[in-house]
Formats: sequence, structure tokens, C-alpha cells
Amino acid sequence: MDSIIDRKKVSSQVLERIKDNIKSGEFPAGEKLPSEMELARQFGVSRAPIREALSILSASGIVESRQGGGSRVNAVPLVDMLEQIPYDVVKVEEVHDLLEMRSVIEVEAAAFAAVRHTSAEEEELKEALEEFSKTVADQKEVGAQADFSFHRVILKAARNPFLEQTMNNVSGLLQKALDYSLSQNVGRQEKREEVYEEHQVIYEAFCRRDPEAARTAMRTHLENARRKLGDTRVDH
Repeated sequence: MDSIIDRKKVSSQVLERIKDNIKSGEFPAGEKLPSEMELARQFGVSRAPIREALSILSASGIVESRQGGGSRVNAVPLVDMLEQIPYDVVKVEEVHDLLEMRSVIEVEAAAFAAVRHTSAEEEELKEALEEFSKTVADQKEVGAQADFSFHRVILKAARNPFLEQTMNNVSGLLQKALDYSLSQNVGRQEKREEVYEEHQVIYEAFCRRDPEAARTAMRTHLENARRKLGDTRVDH
């Protein structure tokens, strides 16, 4: 157990060092990062914590991993927001696993909800979508709470208490994961609008009481989120 804890401490320290070097300009935006071997030599560590730190930065859109090896610092405003991203709370592997579980549960829940929802729940979903729309227009808002509310209405409307309770049991992690995922879009208006449009498609299928369309829309939405965060299991 101590070795695992020590390894995590090392990778966290490496992550902080790389973040500091990006912010200071030592690793300039648009330029290629040193190789894993060179970073390991500079920081006096093995390549394992280097790889862990780079995977988190890549999933966050701060660096871009290139085919054939190597990583490049992305020239995006997210570089200025490094301190706001909760790396120490949410690990990208946890987000991958949680989104995979959501795909298993919420895709079918969306189909059930399309058939079983009440008119009051239709109004609730509309209100949640409108709140999410406001966050898209406000560049200071991440939108995690509005997103969470939207999906929670659908789970409630599915009329299966076991599905709803399963998601309630992980609601804390789910909200952190949503915050992590949506924070990757801050400063990227096109991406924010794409996510909103995915919610809009789900809402429209819900209101039409079209279970197949709702199922497809929810699957597309969650698979897009997984791809964005680098989950290579989506298409396998």
C-alpha cells in the first residue's frame, strides 16, 4: 500500500512541476514537450509517473499527444486555468469508469423516461435545459450543476427506483466528474454549444415520447464525453 501511495505522490509532484513549467513559459504553448525519458531525467524519477502526469494533461486538453510519440502544449486559454482543475480530487481513470457506467444505465433510462414521464417532469427537464443554456452563454460558468439536474430528471422519470438509487449512491463523484469534464470546455465556445445541442436532442426525443431516439441521443452524448476525455474503450 505504501508503494502505491508513494507512486501517486510522485506523479502528483511531477504533474505540478510540468504545470509550473507550462505557466512560466519554460514549456511554451505550441511547442513540443521533452520526451518522457528526458522529463524523467530532469525530474529524477522513473518514466511511470511521467506517463501518468502526461495522460492527465492530455485528457484535459492542455497537452496533445501526437501519433508516433511526443506531446505538444496546446495554445488554449485553459493553460491560464490550471489551478482551477481539480486533478487531486478526480482522476481521469475514475471519470472513464464512471462515464462507462453511466452509458450502461442512462442509455436505457432515457428510453424508459421517454415513455413513462409525466407532464410535470417534462417541464422540469425544460427548466434544467434552460439553466444549462444560461451556463453556455456565461464563460465563467462550468455548468456541472445544471447538467446534473438535467440527467437526474431523466433518471427519476424512468420510473425504476433501483436505477435512480444506483446513481444517487455515486452522486458526489458524479458531480465532481461532471465538473471535471465540463471544465475542459471553458474557453471553447464551440465545444460548449455542442454539449448543449446534445442535451437539446435528448430533450426533444423525451418530449416526443420516442424511446429509440432518446436511447440513441443519450448514447451519442455519453460516448462523445468519453472520447473527449481520452477513453479508448468507447469504440471497442
